[in-house]
Amino acid sequence: MPFRLLIPLGLVCVLLPLHHGAPGPEGTAPDPAHYSPFPSLHPRIPTLTCSGPEPYGQGSLSFQILGNTSEFQRVVEVLQDNVDFDIDVNASVFETNIRVVGGLLSAHLLSKKAGVEVEAGWPCSGPLLRMAEEAARKLLPAFQTPTGMPYGTVNLLHGVNPGETPVTCTAGIGTFIVEFATLSSLTGDPVFEDVARVALMRLWESRSDIGLVGNHIDVLTGKWVAQDAGIGAGVDSYFEYLVKGAILLQDKKLMAMFLEYNKAIRNYTHFDDWYLWVQMYKGTVSMPVFQSLEAYWPGLQSLIGDIDNAMRTFLNYYTVWKQFGGLPEFYNIPQGYTVEKREGYPLRPELIESAMYLYRATGDPTLLELGRDAVESIEKISKVECGFATIKDLRDHKLDNRMESFFLAETVKYLYLLFHPNNFIHNNGSTFDSVMTPHGECILGAGGYIFNTEAHPIDPAALHCCRRLKEEQWEVEDLIKEFYSLRQSRSRAQRKTVSSGPWEPPAGPGTLSSPENQPREKQPARQRAPLLSCPSQPFTSKLALLGQVFLDSS
Repeated sequence: MPFRLLIPLGLVCVLLPLHHGAPGPEGTAPDPAHYSPFPSLHPRIPTLTCSGPEPYGQGSLSFQILGNTSEFQRVVEVLQDNVDFDIDVNASVFETNIRVVGGLLSAHLLSKKAGVEVEAGWPCSGPLLRMAEEAARKLLPAFQTPTGMPYGTVNLLHGVNPGETPVTCTAGIGTFIVEFATLSSLTGDPVFEDVARVALMRLWESRSDIGLVGNHIDVLTGKWVAQDAGIGAGVDSYFEYLVKGAILLQDKKLMAMFLEYNKAIRNYTHFDDWYLWVQMYKGTVSMPVFQSLEAYWPGLQSLIGDIDNAMRTFLNYYTVWKQFGGLPEFYNIPQGYTVEKREGYPLRPELIESAMYLYRATGDPTLLELGRDAVESIEKISKVECGFATIKDLRDHKLDNRMESFFLAETVKYLYLLFHPNNFIHNNGSTFDSVMTPHGECILGAGGYIFNTEAHPIDPAALHCCRRLKEEQWEVEDLIKEFYSLRQSRSRAQRKTVSSGPWEPPAGPGTLSSPENQPREKQPARQRAPLLSCPSQPFTSKLALLGQVFLDSS
């Protein structure tokens, strides 16, 4: 009997309990020239248990990038045979999207390269794509709010619970465009991209007069509940997805939105190459702290070409790493030390992610030094018999009984890509794969991969492989409806000339007056390529290009 979905969707992360194992000879410690202070003995934590669920769809699907295609193929088979989304589980809308939907989309697009047998019509069809679509449809009820901004949690079987809180963090609203636009382009259903764009626009319209957004907002009223503005936790991936969505979709409006935010962020939160937290309406400092999650920012700056500012901020963050052998969750900038109860380091990837992006942009060897320090630090501090444990406290390097799924899905992946310049992810377009589909030739694997915020790469070329076909289908549907609408208009005019009263169309489903038979409303944000590049042709000729649609009996 198939087992249920193994990824605990409602959790912020997959927690893998660990069993204590000797990390090395007693007394082993990293070089104090690199890390200070450092304990002389590795602390013994008797509660490390080395047990827990396997996070399918997270680290395992990363092995295609690492070159382990057999493990990738095994996990793909497990997913196809055993995953069931029809379960009575309250799931984080944000986490389900970035981990499950994003992971399945990425695996779908990488499956042919990994030697998985794909069906005819791939990449515009396939079992993993259908699973991603099924998972995403489970999230759509969350977007049914007066503002179009989604609830933070949805029940996969019943939809949004009646008592669900309407307060959602900014990132939980603005982190959908990469996955949902990809899904719409591959499947031809615009609903996913449409709801993601509406959510982005509502946040944009809710910014303060000085151009900042807060941390949490009520999705029913549109009123800000937490008014701290910054680039870190609760906000981070909203900014990330404006940039990555703009690149993926070649959308100038999304990039313009980010650049406006960037001006406000530099004007009100930027001090000595640090980014503080401020009050969103006044710009006054509310928290002079650096959060480890903010370390993605230099990488994002590199994507828009702001290399000088990116490097200066990166070097600030790197000094914190060298001080502790990792990045504490919170770092008090004026005091130069950790914040109480925020001293841990769960092996987060953000600083290493920025190092990878910046090294690709600059080739600066300082970035490789960070990579080396990260490898040595993680190996010497957190390695145990069965994995790599979260560092509970960077001051004495005590360990916690858990390993986060993002360590395999992101941290290891970015480290590997930092030191692997010839990986296919870094392709500059000099090589590519040509795939024949029922719709024509499709070019894939030419580079320009966009990582979602869980480090799942999306090949932007695949969107164009499928988008043209789907848009042509939409155009044909509109043309057919327009044609029948014209015929009915003529019929009405003829009946009016012989009838004593106005003619009324019959009501009910399936009639030409019902909503489903009206011409599709054009979405102003969706820019479709012209159906034809040749001179204008008669209406019936246009239809003939795509096959016989109906008999001309007029």
